[in-house]
Amino acid sequence: MIIAIGFYPGFTALDAIGPYEVLTYLPYYVPGAQVVLCAELTGIIDDQYHLVHLGIDTTFADVPRPDVVLVPGSPIAGRYAAEGHAIVDWIRDAHPYTTWTTSVCTGALLLGAAGLLKGLPATTHWDAYDELASYGAQPTEQRVVTAGRIVTGAGVSAGIDLALTLAGKIAGPDVAQAIQLSIEYDPHPPFDSGAPSKAPQPIYELASAALDGK
Repeated sequence: MIIAIGFYPGFTALDAIGPYEVLTYLPYYVPGAQVVLCAELTGIIDDQYHLVHLGIDTTFADVPRPDVVLVPGSPIAGRYAAEGHAIVDWIRDAHPYTTWTTSVCTGALLLGAAGLLKGLPATTHWDAYDELASYGAQPTEQRVVTAGRIVTGAGVSAGIDLALTLAGKIAGPDVAQAIQLSIEYDPHPPFDSGAPSKAPQPIYELASAALDGK
């Protein structure tokens, strides 16, 4: 089983590294499972802040038919989606052969650009709901959405929830819970403002202004 995490310049680090940390436990439980990090070209890929520099040894062409595709988001994922970045072609071409095609945050826009979300419920970062809807998806604030064999996760930190959901689908709930315990994922956030429906309006506006500045 090949679990391919697809990268592109400007990716949001936690979108990818959260799921990576979860999914790299699967080979302990699923013989033959392997996680592959891939991109259009080999070499160094920088995150959105140019602070994380990730070495990529595998291209999209090297993994044309992975069993699982996972695509992180980025503040510029919408631009890549509109321009038809190489990752969109990879998603579109790989999807007929995957068991699960998944995204975190605005990675859903890349799935949408690949034509995979028309008429389906899906989630992404709350700031990108309208953009997601433009691809024919039905945006929801739900943390993780499963629609057939497509699974989308909400913004950034939801990637861990998505990856644990995937682990449960691939290896069963006991394995997913064992991984959850292994990474000690037991969140108790200090504030209850992690979704638009929960945040007071001034907090929503403060966050929106920060996102607009990125």
